[in-house]
Amino acid sequence: MSFEFDILATDGRARAGVFHTPRGAVETPVFMPVGTLASVKALDPDELRAMHTQIVLANAYHLHLRPGDELVRKLGGLHRFMAWDGPILTDSGGFQVFSLAALNDVTEDGVSFKSHIDGSARHFTPESVMQIETNLGADVIMQFDHVIPGQSAHAAAKDAMERSLRWLDRCRTEFERLHAVDGAPRQTLFPIVQGGIHRDLRKAAAESIADRAQWDGIAIGGLSVGEEKPAMYEMLEVCDDAIPQDRPRYLMGVGFPEDLIEGVARGVDMFDCVAPTRMGRNGTAFTSDGRLNLKNARNRDDQSPIDESCGCTACRRFSRAYIRHLVTSDEILGLRLLSLHNVHFLIALMRRAREAIRAGTFTAWSRDWLARYHSKDAP
Repeated sequence: MSFEFDILATDGRARAGVFHTPRGAVETPVFMPVGTLASVKALDPDELRAMHTQIVLANAYHLHLRPGDELVRKLGGLHRFMAWDGPILTDSGGFQVFSLAALNDVTEDGVSFKSHIDGSARHFTPESVMQIETNLGADVIMQFDHVIPGQSAHAAAKDAMERSLRWLDRCRTEFERLHAVDGAPRQTLFPIVQGGIHRDLRKAAAESIADRAQWDGIAIGGLSVGEEKPAMYEMLEVCDDAIPQDRPRYLMGVGFPEDLIEGVARGVDMFDCVAPTRMGRNGTAFTSDGRLNLKNARNRDDQSPIDESCGCTACRRFSRAYIRHLVTSDEILGLRLLSLHNVHFLIALMRRAREAIRAGTFTAWSRDWLARYHSKDAP
């Protein structure tokens, strides 16, 4: 089965659709939990299925360094390796090369850097990244792009955007070469729109990408990397106008509840972020009334669940007082329960957004939801 996208309903810029993949259909808008190292931290694949996770992420940079993409391929590919039979998307590692590597040197050929694990010298090119992602075997793979801070000046953003387009051409050529070989896994390649917070660059990048090919989906990268949120929302509106309407739009690395709602309202279909599990490991939970810091003393004897409206295992079975006890005692279960809750919360939030779009009530629903979420000061 090929990769296809059907839009079932719209409400303003918001869309409800279905992204069809060879390993199953993904209803959109959707939040995709991040399994950087082939594991959504602290969560079992069965728990992800129970909360109706449709698609997960893994990262080419991290898996190339450890345990090695060739080993993953030898062991049957990512799906078998992590015991997940649904769709998987792999990020190319562009963000990690520029944010985690101890040192990096960008040339037109690619990026030379030192591993953040052992300091060993590495070199990524568009061609080598396509080989790494082919070895991993995810259903959707991302181009190798040049990522820079979100508030970068126009000249720097233009240079990175244009280089990303040139690298996209090389990624596509290598992708087609690798997938002409018998036995190559069935995959699709997503390009990435760069351009910082500059309207003209975002528009030019999106239009140039659309002119190059009939992509199965298009990603928006280089946001939520230091710029102010109003600037991010403005760039999403620019991209919504420039990216073909009949393709899914994937906003990379964005996953706070308010940003998901604001993104859906601006035409975004797919999201991912490490925030739900990272915040869970630091004792913070997402709720309909804003963020909740379980370490706060006022939760010491609170018998209510994390969120009264949530149906996750943590909220159905345990009190805030108990989870606070686990967190302050450094018990692993507390971190697991908060991670589970946060991921469940975002998946359920996107399900409610889909329902509202189909019912034609998204604009009013999202306004009311955001008003409640922002009604209390976040810790």
